[in-house]
Amino acid sequence: MNIEFLIKSSVAAALKNLYGVDLKEESIQTQHTRKDFEGDITVVVFPFTRFSKRSPEQTAGDLGEYLILNVPDISKYNVLKGFLNLVISNSHWVSELNEAFEDPFYGTTKATKDSKLAMVEYSSPNTNKPLHLGHIRNNLLGYSISEILKANGNNVVKTNIVNDRGIHICKSMFAWMYEGKNETPENSGKKGDHLVGEYYVKFDRMYKAEVAALMGKGLTKEVAEQKAPSIIGAREMLRKWEQDDHEIRNLWETMNRWVYAGFDETYKKLGVDFDKIYYESETYKVGRDEVLRGLDEGIFEKQDDGSVWANLENEGLDRKILLRSDGTSVYMTQDIGTAKLRYEDYPIDKMVYVVGNEQNYHFQVLAILLDKLGYKWGKDLYHFSYGMVELPQGKMKSREGTVVDADDLIDEMVNVARKTSEELGKLDEYDDNEKEEIYRMIALGALKYFILKVDPKKTMMFNPEESIDFNGNTGPFIQYTYARIQSVLRKAKEQGIKWGNAQREVELREKEVELLKKIVVFPEVVTESGKLFSPALIANYCYELVKAYNQFYHDITILGETDEVIRNFRLVMTETTGKVIQLGFSLLGIECPERM
Repeated sequence: MNIEFLIKSSVAAALKNLYGVDLKEESIQTQHTRKDFEGDITVVVFPFTRFSKRSPEQTAGDLGEYLILNVPDISKYNVLKGFLNLVISNSHWVSELNEAFEDPFYGTTKATKDSKLAMVEYSSPNTNKPLHLGHIRNNLLGYSISEILKANGNNVVKTNIVNDRGIHICKSMFAWMYEGKNETPENSGKKGDHLVGEYYVKFDRMYKAEVAALMGKGLTKEVAEQKAPSIIGAREMLRKWEQDDHEIRNLWETMNRWVYAGFDETYKKLGVDFDKIYYESETYKVGRDEVLRGLDEGIFEKQDDGSVWANLENEGLDRKILLRSDGTSVYMTQDIGTAKLRYEDYPIDKMVYVVGNEQNYHFQVLAILLDKLGYKWGKDLYHFSYGMVELPQGKMKSREGTVVDADDLIDEMVNVARKTSEELGKLDEYDDNEKEEIYRMIALGALKYFILKVDPKKTMMFNPEESIDFNGNTGPFIQYTYARIQSVLRKAKEQGIKWGNAQREVELREKEVELLKKIVVFPEVVTESGKLFSPALIANYCYELVKAYNQFYHDITILGETDEVIRNFRLVMTETTGKVIQLGFSLLGIECPERM
């Protein structure tokens, strides 16, 4: 039984017996006892004094005595003003350990067909460039949040909206048309998304050179930026695309195919996937129709130049453009269309958008617009806003070609994992194929853990070498502990040792109790991470669990213990620790090597 539920129900029974009051468990306040005080669970006693007609200290003493006499799982208590600190018996922790040992999905809840459906949107790439480090954080957060929501009993649809239309796409197309010389992924040997990304960078260089030349002829910067031939050409391509021009559409489809093939490779390397992919080229018309409906119904306003706007001044915001004067859509329009299609496709209870914090205002506006258009689910959308990833040299810029490419980063991480492992000599006994697979697991584990352990709301600095350290709060350190645990269990089996449920009354040492308490709090961490949409809670819990296990492993004999009851308990605790590490890491999308 969950210890906090046990305490609350026991306190409710105590209040009824001592003071004749019926109180619901949910109204009883408990918390984990602060580290500087003896105890495991603290009960807030102040609210009960109106029933006891006694001081907080006396009331706490009454409750403590009752609980000691009537609840075997409580071994001691102490009173600090209006707080009752309760010490939970070792036998209770062992009982919870046995539950964890027996349950292969410990701490998680399986969804049923009647469970709520959450849709999580993440990735959202543009088809004019390859995925980069910023996309990696987005993908890892989105995938992990999806897995955490599943672990909390939700049905989950993982979705991606591909930004495959717009002026930025036309920029890559324009540059390829004028400089490409029929270059393809096949004849160049380049990955498709990388090839298209190169032309996006080429467009920016071409455009800047044109602007500089026009300014040299006396034009202002603002005028030069509008009159540069390349930007005029890209805008004309966008206009033709929206008119279904055959030549432009064919080029667009061809270059998008190159990019999608490249994206699929990167997603596979990262270990992320999607249940449904939407494309802006298919949703923007739906959004445009919704905006025009809103215009007809007086929700939106048309200006003299033909552009359509939403006036949000009554909501404390400003005016937002929804259709340009030439009738083309903006991102907001596309998101309205995508939202409408999603709710037609799925009975969504919760929509989660995993998008960086630079889009906070965008999603605030989107929620209001959907609500104005009559969609009751509009205000319930959740923007999971996260901070940017920066490098020691500063921010990345795609158009200038200063991004850290996702594929290059993954390859670099594998190289660092290989170098570090070779220096430590940990994998000398394995063949080359086994080594490469372990290097891959270590590299991806390092990358994912380093990113996911950080509070998502914070901007983070990424350092590949630091992330792959085999010591400290890193993925490889936790993976290595898991591998160590598997080694202990293999040796036990080789020695013919069998183990099963631990005896409740086994005598425990301090390090064992500390580890036990870390193990059994896992379900609570999973629940809390689901409420807060925070993979960081899972990541840092795994680190704390591993630290507790390593202290136990360092101080206490496992296989050399001669008392079979104690040895059995330690093996049960070792196996369960490994299982919880694996379960926790699976929620982060991280694999655990059996050997390292």
